[in-house]
Amino acid sequence: MNPPFEQIDRENPLILASASPRRKRLLEQAQLPFTVAVSRIQEETLGDPVEACLRLAREKAVDVFSRTGSSWVLGADTIVVIGEKVLGKPVDEKDAFWMLSLLSGKMHQVITGFCILAPSGKGAHLEAVSTTVTVKELGRNEMDAYVETGEPFGKAGGYAIQGIGSFMVESISGSYTNVVGLPLCAVIKGLLKADALESFPLPLLRSDG
Repeated sequence: MNPPFEQIDRENPLILASASPRRKRLLEQAQLPFTVAVSRIQEETLGDPVEACLRLAREKAVDVFSRTGSSWVLGADTIVVIGEKVLGKPVDEKDAFWMLSLLSGKMHQVITGFCILAPSGKGAHLEAVSTTVTVKELGRNEMDAYVETGEPFGKAGGYAIQGIGSFMVESISGSYTNVVGLPLCAVIKGLLKADALESFPLPLLRSDG
């Protein structure tokens, strides 16, 4: 039986409802055809962290779909949770230093919610993925120097595991790409389950090497 909608390929790319360069790099790494349309949703992580991630992911996808339509759309939202505190993106150097001080020597959760909308606009898949990250004890000089690099800004929790911030990560349990910003394994599984993809990797994109 044929799938109800045209599947993702080079002529019918997925639409990523995010301006995140990290999410774009991850989809490029997977060689999944996509275009970008930035959502206009304000990121307010109120209430239960998992529910907040899922709500924001869906709102972002719906917002972009309302302006594009007739395509598969992927929305995502990532937050960092330590204890009862939810950490978004630091607003200034003081905020970044505070976040690093909070994470120092402790375990925290990185949660990404993602939503896949079908070309009809109906939800095809909604899921949240959580990864546990352990950060080493950080000295004040290390935190000051890291904040001065500028890397903490625009990153949930104030660090980038794929960048300079890798120096502070002692261990992770769960999806690495989730900490970067998008749990690729779960996303691909979701796209396959939703019939957005017939198979993966895509035949036309397989490398001869």
